[in-house]
Amino acid sequence: MSIGKRVESIYRGSVSKISGLRIMRSFRFRIFLMLLVVGIIPAVIVRTAILSSYEDRAISVRESEVMNQLSIIANHLITYNYMGDPSNEAVNAELEQMSNLYDGRILIIGGNFKAIKDTNGVSMGKTIISEEVIKCFKGQKVVNYDAKNGYIEMTTPINETITDEETGRDIDVVRGVMLTSVSTDTLATTLKILSRVAWTIDIVMMVIIFALAMLFSRILTKPFNKVTEAISEVKEGFSTEALSVPDYAETEHIVEAFNMVLKRMRALDESRQEFVSNVSHELKTPITSMKILAESLMGSEDVPNELYREFMEDIVGEIDREDKIISDLLTLVKLDKTNTSINPSQTNINEMMEQILKRLKPIASLNNVELILESEREVVANVDEVKLNLAFTNLIENAIKYNKQDGSVHVALDCDHQFFTVTVKDTGIGIPEEEIEHIFERFYRVDKSHSREIGGTGLGLSIARNIIIMHRGTISVESTPGEYSVFTVKVPML
Repeated sequence: MSIGKRVESIYRGSVSKISGLRIMRSFRFRIFLMLLVVGIIPAVIVRTAILSSYEDRAISVRESEVMNQLSIIANHLITYNYMGDPSNEAVNAELEQMSNLYDGRILIIGGNFKAIKDTNGVSMGKTIISEEVIKCFKGQKVVNYDAKNGYIEMTTPINETITDEETGRDIDVVRGVMLTSVSTDTLATTLKILSRVAWTIDIVMMVIIFALAMLFSRILTKPFNKVTEAISEVKEGFSTEALSVPDYAETEHIVEAFNMVLKRMRALDESRQEFVSNVSHELKTPITSMKILAESLMGSEDVPNELYREFMEDIVGEIDREDKIISDLLTLVKLDKTNTSINPSQTNINEMMEQILKRLKPIASLNNVELILESEREVVANVDEVKLNLAFTNLIENAIKYNKQDGSVHVALDCDHQFFTVTVKDTGIGIPEEEIEHIFERFYRVDKSHSREIGGTGLGLSIARNIIIMHRGTISVESTPGEYSVFTVKVPML
């Protein structure tokens, strides 16, 4: 075999093995297997139970039948004094007839444990001592069924009734024992026939159960196939409609979950398109401004130094604005990565908040905004100080920029045994109720005209929210337009 053919053979074997494993792991195959097992096992158990019950019943009837006839013969043995004279032809004929009828053997054992009659003629005159014989001489009937060798062995006491001279009561005295072996070959033959019939019925039932298991497994998994086909259509782009497969409660749950994911994907796609549009606009605006300023300088002759300097300062401002947008975008990209991790360390949150307010004080002074920090207690938490510092800086800076002249920003810090809480309350323009759910979206601005005046990229709140979520914290907003806004942040201590 060539190397190419050998590789092809190995590849086909691997594909076949993978396909086999995939089929065995399928829900449909498992339902089929479960139905098959549930159908076949009871059938096998019933067949075995019926055959076993028949065998027990047949043996019991045979034992009872033979025992009754042996009791009659035992009475005849006493009546005709067979124990003293075993030559009685009538009794011997009866014993031979009984032996032939059941294809067995009858031994008559006298009181001295010697065989006085053997229908097989083998043990005449021999001493027969066994546990069963001894028990029978004590008046106990013993019956043993040997299924392996196919016979029933039973002992029957030969009782003679005599009158006790002292008490005048009749008592039974055991004069001998009949040791009888009865063949069960006819029962075994009947059992074999019944077993073959039962196996035939089992095979027919197995075929029917197999077909029904295939049919029901296909019917039961059909709704799941509908779900798979519908999802495939969405995946291939042939459909964007919400799914509906109400056949089972399980399929409804799966479809509901998928529809939620689909809704989320649509929202993300719309957000992505809007984000690209906003990024393009935000990056293009400073470049356009710089181009206009540069063209104005190039198109003018003998530009005064003062005007030239003013235009260059404007160009530098636009460059700074562009740099700020790019820096914020890079920060968001890093935070959006699923493998982005935080580097926690024991951090004094009180000191961190004091540093942030100290750093932002010059910005607040421009509009005469008062910064107030209120700490209920000392808070030390295991957080990423650099990232969390950036988040709170963005929150407080936003509160300053969107505040009123001579307003205030009140920052409160508190904690319990699980979380520390920071609230940032301003006396600014507020946020309309319908806008609150959008304020953490990238480039979203509530008052776009006011936002253009104060600058910024519209990414600060989005960056803050991402950082807080990375710390497994929460951020919420309350606001009354024209009066105040309150941002509440809760972050786990550990």
